[in-house]
Amino acid sequence: MEVKVAKYAGFCFGVDKAVKTSFELNYDGNKYTMGELIHNRNVIEQLEKKGIKAIDNLDGLKEGDCVIIRAHGIGKKLYDDLNALNVKILDATCPYVKRIHEIVKKEYEAGNRIVIVGDSKHPEVIGINGWCEGKSLIIDDEKEAEQLPYFDEKTVVVAQTTFKRTKYEDICEVLKKKFAFVLKFDTICNATVQRQSEADKLSREVDVMIVIGGKNSSNTQKLFEICKENCPETYLIENADELPLFDKNARTVGITAGASTPEMVIKEVIFHMEGMMNGHEGEINFSEALEMTMTELKTNEIVKGKIIGYNNNDVFVDLGYKADGLIPMEEFLDDPDFDPEKDLKPGDEIEALIVKINDGEGNVLLSKKRVDSIRGFEIVEEAFKNKTPIEVIIKEIVKGGAVADYKGVRIFIPASQISDRFVKDLEPYKGKKVKLVITEMASRRRVVGSCRAIIEAEKEAKAEVFWNDVEIGKEYTGTVKSLTNFGAFVDLGGVDGLVHVSELSWKKVDDPSSILKVGDVVNVRVINFDKEKQKVSLGYRKMEDNPWYNIEEKYPVGSVVTGTVLRMVPFGVFVELEEGVEGLVHISQISNVRLGRPEEVLEVGQKVEMKILDINTELKKISLSIKEVKPIDPQSEEEPASEESSDEKPTEHSEEMSNTIGDLIKDSQE
Repeated sequence: MEVKVAKYAGFCFGVDKAVKTSFELNYDGNKYTMGELIHNRNVIEQLEKKGIKAIDNLDGLKEGDCVIIRAHGIGKKLYDDLNALNVKILDATCPYVKRIHEIVKKEYEAGNRIVIVGDSKHPEVIGINGWCEGKSLIIDDEKEAEQLPYFDEKTVVVAQTTFKRTKYEDICEVLKKKFAFVLKFDTICNATVQRQSEADKLSREVDVMIVIGGKNSSNTQKLFEICKENCPETYLIENADELPLFDKNARTVGITAGASTPEMVIKEVIFHMEGMMNGHEGEINFSEALEMTMTELKTNEIVKGKIIGYNNNDVFVDLGYKADGLIPMEEFLDDPDFDPEKDLKPGDEIEALIVKINDGEGNVLLSKKRVDSIRGFEIVEEAFKNKTPIEVIIKEIVKGGAVADYKGVRIFIPASQISDRFVKDLEPYKGKKVKLVITEMASRRRVVGSCRAIIEAEKEAKAEVFWNDVEIGKEYTGTVKSLTNFGAFVDLGGVDGLVHVSELSWKKVDDPSSILKVGDVVNVRVINFDKEKQKVSLGYRKMEDNPWYNIEEKYPVGSVVTGTVLRMVPFGVFVELEEGVEGLVHISQISNVRLGRPEEVLEVGQKVEMKILDINTELKKISLSIKEVKPIDPQSEEEPASEESSDEKPTEHSEEMSNTIGDLIKDSQE
């Protein structure tokens, strides 16, 4: 017979912590738990044998008594009352629940209304409500939410850690219509969802299914219902004594457990089941199973644990010990890519060094950085021997170079080795991730690395690929590396190519920086290349941006266009049709009268109408004619008089000319 145990069976860190705290408690005075510690009668009986009793109120408590706060947590007033009695408090509140307490307290003090989605009679919800003076709205389903009136205020919504996620989302959608503003916090523990999903899958694969947990535990009952639907021979038990006599011919038996079932109870069931399979009762009892789940710890020892959760200050780790481990959150923040939601998933294994067995609050203080440093040095040594590249973070800029960090190992990078070209200012490298090889390792304090060696090796490999594949007309995406008066150098990946200033634009460019900037990502094409000289000429300007592109369609022969006189030459004038497109009006095409020079009738900047006579696209020449549209004669440059006035009154200019001629005749006669 094969026994399959669900990975997430009893996977509730909060309850596990509370049980281990209670069983490891060594206290001479009276010992109590606020409410039953766990929904498991066997555990409760074992606690009672150790003198730990469950109480529902503070009646009878006296100074010096010890009170254990269970995983569900309690409200602020109850904490205050316990402190007023001067009793010893062992707080085993689940970290997930503790986080909800912090949220509710902060938001309530900020003046926001609190809504708790969950069972109002559940001890966890009662405790949460105690952090807003019992003034929260507690909602269990959509119907209750629909019945709420409209509130013109901001509300903060949290959920009981074991609440169904889809149901929580639906209720929040209703609340958005009932409040002016809704801020929802994701406070549901993923362990519940994982446990139910795994139980559903496992119960489909086995012949017999055993669900371990308290009969009055709601999440255990849910597991039993899920498994029963898939596997008819499903049994709900609280402990090993209740194991049924199932069919011995069953090939596979699955085991899962509710959130309130600690690992030691599961171990006891497994041992008893193995005994039954072997024809005799299991020889292990609950106390022995408990001892097997406990771990002995030593200072400066490297241990492995599973992440429970985290808050702004600490990461909680289950070490299989009576107390949880705490790693300061700041130890994770050196990595610029660190994402707590992605990198601190509950259940993930983590390695750390024990700094203190008791940090003063009953927790084990751990350090991830110290382990990283130990492991990091081993990796750096190996990388040095094998010349293997490693990725580091540059932490500071110092005289002569930079200092990088690799898992706590300091690596010096000389300024000349940080790039394959001279870098005047190293500050922009601070905080960046770079690849390097270890070039010197005299001691732990003297480790030297080079980025340049990596860059040059990568460029050499890329260059080889480039020169094997390059051809005229092929397009590449590159990065502008530098600018000069004659163009721009573009990094194509291992090879630099030049875009000459004439290839930057179809227009005349005086300053390349007016078109491109260093760091720009550009698309270029190969115009020419020389493998021997390792030179590549690139084109940047696009054919469709050429003002002569499809010029015949824009300016058909025979059409009339308007242009601006740009410059004069003895044989005619050049006229601009648009920026980058010029045409020539030959002197014979300006007027019907023979002209000596174009300046006789035209001037630079003058607008003229012309007819397209001919276009030569290859030579970029356009022949134009003014006279075929509106010929310009020298006389037309004078202001014409009306027919009526010309018969009766000469112009002032004509009168002057007449007087001048008359004077000349008179002088000649004298």
